[in-house]
Amino acid sequence: MNSVLLAVIGVAMILAGYVLYSKYLANRIYRLEPNFTTPSHELTDGVDYVPTNKYVLWGHHFTSVAGAAPIVGPAVAVIWGWLPAFLWVTLGTIFMAGMHDMGALWASVRNKGKSIGALSERYIGARGANLFLVVIFLLLLMVNAAFAVVIANLLISTPTAVIPTWGAIVVALLIGQAIYRFTWNLAAVSVIGVVALYTLILIGNQFPISLPETVMGMPDNAVWIIILFVYAGIASILPVWLLLQPRDYINGLQLFIGLGLLYGSVLLAGRDMVAPAFNSNVPEGTPSLIPLLFVTIACGAISGFHGMVASGTSSKQLDKETDARFVGYFGAVGEGLLALGAIIATTAGFRTLADWESVYSAFNEGGVTAFVDGGGSIMNAGLGLPTSLSATVLATMAVLFAATTMDTGVRLQRFVVQEAGDAMRMTVGKGTATIIAVAVALGLTFGAGLDGSGGLLIWPLFGTTNQLMAGLTLGIIAVMLLRRKRTIVPVVLPMVFLLAMTVYALFVQLGTFYRDSNWLLLVLDLIILVAAVWVIVESVGAMNRARQGEGADDEEVERASISRDGSS
Repeated sequence: MNSVLLAVIGVAMILAGYVLYSKYLANRIYRLEPNFTTPSHELTDGVDYVPTNKYVLWGHHFTSVAGAAPIVGPAVAVIWGWLPAFLWVTLGTIFMAGMHDMGALWASVRNKGKSIGALSERYIGARGANLFLVVIFLLLLMVNAAFAVVIANLLISTPTAVIPTWGAIVVALLIGQAIYRFTWNLAAVSVIGVVALYTLILIGNQFPISLPETVMGMPDNAVWIIILFVYAGIASILPVWLLLQPRDYINGLQLFIGLGLLYGSVLLAGRDMVAPAFNSNVPEGTPSLIPLLFVTIACGAISGFHGMVASGTSSKQLDKETDARFVGYFGAVGEGLLALGAIIATTAGFRTLADWESVYSAFNEGGVTAFVDGGGSIMNAGLGLPTSLSATVLATMAVLFAATTMDTGVRLQRFVVQEAGDAMRMTVGKGTATIIAVAVALGLTFGAGLDGSGGLLIWPLFGTTNQLMAGLTLGIIAVMLLRRKRTIVPVVLPMVFLLAMTVYALFVQLGTFYRDSNWLLLVLDLIILVAAVWVIVESVGAMNRARQGEGADDEEVERASISRDGSS
């Protein structure tokens, strides 16, 4: 099959989902209210609660949720062939990811911007909430530790990405001042920011920067990891408008330009998919497609991390409730397009099937490297960009997205620590909570040595934990909808499918960890499995009680009737 046809079909499907299905969800299921007083207005503090232009917020939300996962997941999952990955990404984006992300925003906005963890206590119960926090804490720990290692390795393997990666922070600080302090025109600021970012990419391509192999006895990747955590810790306590919002907004624009270059190259190059649609010759040791496909590709089809970002930071910045459709659903659309681009780059970016099979010689091979190499090859063939510059563009894109996810992840972990303190009737300040969040992640990252290998120790459980989180979030949304006497079919069907595949995958992984005598992952898998089953039972009970009429969001209903100017 030609990659152009696949790209056209995939993009058309995903965009049709936004135009048609998101409108149905916004109007008939969530019933978004333009006059609802959002937490950003009710609780404005200039740090976390900041009313934000929906385009700027989309950039912040999208780049926070995107990370490297929508690249890594599809770039690994194509080992089963491109067609299963294509179907899961397109249909998952349309019927699951967009609905989930918009729903998480709506649920949080209707509850003063509280996180999914806090909502679980109200809608599922105290026992379920405690287990929920365990799952959330583990998920954020995996993201923060693993992404620090991934970014450090990319900065070492692609030194041309160093200048644009760190230069983007300076650009973001200036953009933040231009938007909020000097109130410049957003379109003009956007153009200036994007031009500055791509200028940095050109400069970085000419002047690669590498650290010495050892600095004060530490290897170079350990130094990068420490620098990254120091940056993420500082970024997580700064006012969100100062750095995170403008940084993510510019990155979001950069991604769409990068995707434009990639898809434009696909159209011009017109390459065939060299990988098989279904791979019947998978390497020995490759797990079965069902259920592993549905946890290997998490971001890009549906992801629980999105619900944490939506309820953790984005809901606190939503200007109007109706913006949830664009910020939430269209954010998922952007990620689906990125995942689709990764599928095409890693299956059409090689010259022959033998070349492709040499890269995909075992499960978990491929990943970001296959995306950068394959995508760079397509951009070289389509647009004639030098291979080095193509690789720098794609590597910078991957690094910036991983970095924006990491600094948002540390911010969310800070919220989780503070919420856990509240649950224990202890007040934990921002600084203390941030130090705890960073220290725990650093402890895991360097727990197996200064090479940072500890950061990837528990990563094999990311997919299952992440999808479990998405299923549980859908459970909370279903309870809220039941309390309002609305249909829950669009939420419950994806929830049942996702939880079934995730629990199945947890059992499969349990067997794998036992055979490999990997006791750490086996114990963590058991903890997650027990927590999952327990929360599922609690969620079903909560849904039954809501169906019988128990519980009413009186406060929310009252607030919904009050417009922003105070009139009824």
